[in-house]
Amino acid sequence: MNRTARNKKTGFLYAIGILCAFCLMLVFLITAVEAVAYWTPGYYEKEYTKYQVLNDLPEMTMEDLLTVTDEMMAFLRGNREDLHVFTTMGGEYREFFNAREIAHMEDVQTLFIGGLWSRRIGLLITAVCAVFLWLWKDSRADRKKILSTAIPASLCVGTGVFFTVVLVLIGIISTDFSKYFIIFHHIFFNNDLWILDPRTDMLINIVPEPFFMDTALRIAIVFAVLVLVFLGINLFFWIRNSRRSRF
Repeated sequence: MNRTARNKKTGFLYAIGILCAFCLMLVFLITAVEAVAYWTPGYYEKEYTKYQVLNDLPEMTMEDLLTVTDEMMAFLRGNREDLHVFTTMGGEYREFFNAREIAHMEDVQTLFIGGLWSRRIGLLITAVCAVFLWLWKDSRADRKKILSTAIPASLCVGTGVFFTVVLVLIGIISTDFSKYFIIFHHIFFNNDLWILDPRTDMLINIVPEPFFMDTALRIAIVFAVLVLVFLGINLFFWIRNSRRSRF
């Protein structure tokens, strides 16, 4: 293979690798959100205790509040048809969420399920690219040499770019969480249902703004761990195979 043809193929492989890296970063981000929201035992009880949310609710037990939370999270994943959840509050068996809260959580459910679908699409694109590379016709030696160096390198580049952008965004958001929390809602919601009143809406009492700050930090940590492990693996193969190709 002449140098021009090799460079073209290497450039093409870099493009595929960077695309896969971006897709996988999206997968890792959605997975980090899901891990914190669903796979962290005792997280909600710890947060509720930390912010003493029961003090802002009509008389209610932690057990009942956690049951309501489980139902709410099931609804967000589409595992519950609606959010008409009943529980005991102030000695009365009543519906926990009001109409405004339910309407807002329906918007949140759309956003959350959209994220899950984005992860599936990201995995699908990555799988298609992997199959394409597996079936890619070229001389065995050239294919092995290019794939063993270009793909790990491009994955490192794509991961580095995406992770850097995320770090910059985290840095900006951390300067004024409240400001960017509001901007987030304006971007993803086309109504004002997310503006809740703690005097009438239970949702704002059980998940106050500091709760979202803690959750965002946990998500950032889980995402960073996933990315750094992925980057480390690809960096290892890139360096090792690059050295081998010189001899």
